[in-house]
Amino acid sequence: MKIAVNTRLLLPNRLEGIGWFTYETLKRIVGNHPEHEFFFLFDRPCSNEYIFTKNVTPVVLPPQSRHPVLWYIWFEFSVARFLRKNNIDIFISPDGYLSTRTKVPSIAVIHDINFAHHPEGMPILTGWYFNHFFPLFAKKAAHIVTVSEYSKSDIASTYNLPLDKISVAYNGVNPSYTILTPQEVDAERASLTEGKPYFLFVGAFNPRKNVARLIRAFDLFRQKHGEQYKLVLVGEKMFKTADIRRAYYEMEYKDDVVFTGRLNIARLQKVMGAAFSLVFVPYFEGFGIPLVEAMRCGVPIIASNRTSIPEVTQNAALLVDPFCVEEIAAAMIRLSTNPLLANELVSKGLERVKLFSWDITAERLWHATLQVASENGIL
Repeated sequence: MKIAVNTRLLLPNRLEGIGWFTYETLKRIVGNHPEHEFFFLFDRPCSNEYIFTKNVTPVVLPPQSRHPVLWYIWFEFSVARFLRKNNIDIFISPDGYLSTRTKVPSIAVIHDINFAHHPEGMPILTGWYFNHFFPLFAKKAAHIVTVSEYSKSDIASTYNLPLDKISVAYNGVNPSYTILTPQEVDAERASLTEGKPYFLFVGAFNPRKNVARLIRAFDLFRQKHGEQYKLVLVGEKMFKTADIRRAYYEMEYKDDVVFTGRLNIARLQKVMGAAFSLVFVPYFEGFGIPLVEAMRCGVPIIASNRTSIPEVTQNAALLVDPFCVEEIAAAMIRLSTNPLLANELVSKGLERVKLFSWDITAERLWHATLQVASENGIL
C-alpha cells in the first residue's frame, strides 16, 4: 500500500501530546511494515530524526499551516493535490484534520472534541474552524481512532456517528520515565525548588487545563499548611491566559511558584520523577499523558474527576472537582499529611500504568488501517 500521513506536528524539541502520539505510533508502524510505502507530509523543512526507516519518504508541502486560513489551504489544496497525483491508497491524520476534497479513504485520529463543548476557551476564528470542519472530518473519515472510551462516546453522540466507526487506542508512556533514586530526587529539587518538595503541573497553558484554579488552590494550601511546598508549572502559554496572570499576581505565596516553560524530555523525566505529586485538574481532557508518566515515575496524583481522567486513572489518583478551588487545596493537604495514602496511590499507579503501551497503541492504529484497506478493496 501507499500510505500518506499528516506529520506536521513532528517538530524538533516541540512535541506535545498529539505530537508524541504521532511519533510513537508511526515509528513502530513503519518499522513493523517494511512491505508498505509511507509518505510523511510536513508543512515545513523536516528533521531527519523523524524519517524512521527506508520505506518513509518525506514530503514538504507549502504553506506552513499555523493559522485556520492556512490549515484550510494546506489540507484542502496542498494535501488533496498530493494524494491525487501520487495515487495514495490511504491517508492517516494523527491530529484529526482531513481534506474534504479527496476521495482517498482517510483515518482521523480525533483525540477529543473539547472545542465543541468549550469554544469560549479559544480564539474566535480557531473555534469556528474546529466546530465547522471537525463534524465534516468525522463524517468524511472512513474510520476514526480516539484515545479513550470517553472520547469515543462523546464523538459518536455529538456528531451522530455509529460507535463501530470509532476505535479506541489509549496513549502509551515513554519507558524512560522511571522512579528516581532518593539522591536523584534531592538533586533535582535542589536545582529547581531550593530543595523543597513540590506539586507539579505539566501541560499547555490554555483555559481548559484549569491552571488559574490550580494556582489559587496552591495559595490556599500554603495558607492552611505550614510546610514550605512549591508549585512547579511546566508548559507554554497558548491563548487566553489572562486568568492565569491574574491568579498569580493575586497570590500571597507567589514566590513559591516556579514557571519552567517548555522542557525537553530528558529534563522533564527528572522533574516529573522528583515531584511530590502531580496535580492535573483540567475540566476537559481526552486522555492526559502526564497522568501515565507520573504513574510510571511512582509519583502520586491529584486529578480532575471530569471527562476521560477517571477512566485513565481508575483508583490510582485522588479525584477532585476541578471547578472547586477548596477541594483541590484540601486534596493537597490530605496528600501532604498522609504518607500512607501517598504510598497507596503510588502502588496503584505502578500497577495501572502496565496497561498503557505505545506498542499496543500502534497495533490498534494499524488494525484500523487494515480494516479501512479491506473495506475499500485495497488489500
